[in-house]
Amino acid sequence: MTYPDDIFEEAQRRERANRILERYNHFYNMECSGITWGTPITPEFQQAMTLECLLDALRCENLNHEFDSIPTADINDLINALYDQGKEYLKKVEENNKKIHKLM
Repeated sequence: MTYPDDIFEEAQRRERANRILERYNHFYNMECSGITWGTPITPEFQQAMTLECLLDALRCENLNHEFDSIPTADINDLINALYDQGKEYLKKVEENNKKIHKLM
């Protein structure tokens, strides 16, 4: 059985998107989790660190290529993956809250 090329392209795109999300999470956790609790930080600093982490993740992904432009598909995939990651986290929090309320 042969598969159309678009199936392989989609699989490669998803693998790349997952790799970029992993790298983004790593850089973000290193930068933001490293800040001591109570450190005064403005939303602008938080946004700047977030954008730096995005660029660091994409630089790593494109290490063997000339890096003078960013494919918007990579940015969109990262944004979508972050939304999905956030939704999964909120779902877990909601499930845990339901369990806690049942115990009360």
